[in-house]
Amino acid sequence: MSSLFLKKSLLGLSLVAALASPAVGIAFDYGSEKVRGVNIGGWLVLEPWITPSVFDNVGDAAVDEWSLCATLGPDQCRQVLSEHWNSFITQEDFNQIAAAGMNHVRIPIGYWAVEHLEGDPYVDGQLQYLDSAVGWARAAGLKVMVDLHGAPGSQNGFDNSGKRGAITWQQGDTVDSTKNVLRTLAARYGGDADVVTAIEALNEPSIPGGVNEDGLKQYYYDSWGVAREATQDTTVVLHDGFVPTESWNGFMSESTGFYYVMMDTHHYEVFDNGLLAMNTASHVGNTCSFVNDHVLHTDKWTVVGEWTGAMTDCAKYLNGKGIGSRYDGTYQGSTALGSCDGKAVGNIDTLTGDERTNIRQFIEGQLDAYEKGNGWLYWTWKTEGAPEWDMQMQLAGGVFPNPVTSRQFPGQC
Repeated sequence: MSSLFLKKSLLGLSLVAALASPAVGIAFDYGSEKVRGVNIGGWLVLEPWITPSVFDNVGDAAVDEWSLCATLGPDQCRQVLSEHWNSFITQEDFNQIAAAGMNHVRIPIGYWAVEHLEGDPYVDGQLQYLDSAVGWARAAGLKVMVDLHGAPGSQNGFDNSGKRGAITWQQGDTVDSTKNVLRTLAARYGGDADVVTAIEALNEPSIPGGVNEDGLKQYYYDSWGVAREATQDTTVVLHDGFVPTESWNGFMSESTGFYYVMMDTHHYEVFDNGLLAMNTASHVGNTCSFVNDHVLHTDKWTVVGEWTGAMTDCAKYLNGKGIGSRYDGTYQGSTALGSCDGKAVGNIDTLTGDERTNIRQFIEGQLDAYEKGNGWLYWTWKTEGAPEWDMQMQLAGGVFPNPVTSRQFPGQC
């Protein structure tokens, strides 16, 4: 399918109007200011490894939000989730994020918060909490990237899309439903453009996993038009789909009339046995090479929207509930590299002194690398006990730089 055909099948007159120069400037200048932020993961879209207690109390069948609600039934699922939404994140979290020197939060939301599809076991109610979060961000002086994290049918098959298993996004009317959800979100927060400065069309659609790239490009074109129906001054964020970020050069670029478009790429070094075997210096070097080879060769603003200080996959349920860890050899087909003691479930004090120092060094190297581009958003702010991933815990324990611009290991990248 040619790009010319794709462009011609956009959104008619609304797109023509939107392609004109924006009348209002965005409230955060992504071209000159560095994004320094954190993801509010596991709050409005559940992930078993972030809040394992929610899943442990339900039984083996509950491996994602879909199966959790299917197992509990709507009334009990709503009760469990409401308790979680009310307690997991508050204004104080946003105050702490701002106090550490950050300027952004990225907040995942699932399609089911907006649109109920026939056969879905999901419950809604998340949007009122997202509304509250926008108010908390405004009060704390933070900007918000609203991130559509789960699409109908799942765009990647990961539990963080809401439903683990097969990728069936792009089948039936799932793409149209996704656009409807994005339209609703853009309209809901179009009047909050002083705070909601970016909206991500879709988190981690997996091209290697089977998502059709031409179809994804069409969805991205349409998403831009949908967002522009609601607001002219919000950045539209496109995930790279797990293909080289620079391969999107020329697509929806400013030179072709599209404005306020950002690429989002994610970088983890824990889901591969070869990467897990690296020492800290090699991890840092690998990250620097990733930025130099990819991030710095894009024709659009580019942020690393997810990354971590973790150098193991030990966190309980990180690879999925009921699936082990590569690092300790409990993952099928893996060979043990070390022990997960103190890292599967714990806190900063359950990490050894060397582990804390190494994580700090790796975090600082990544910060320096990603700020060569347009910035970063850490994954994630809070967990129930994953010390390699929990920024709140790391800030308090001196593992994440506080403020985030301070360095114990300068000039690594």
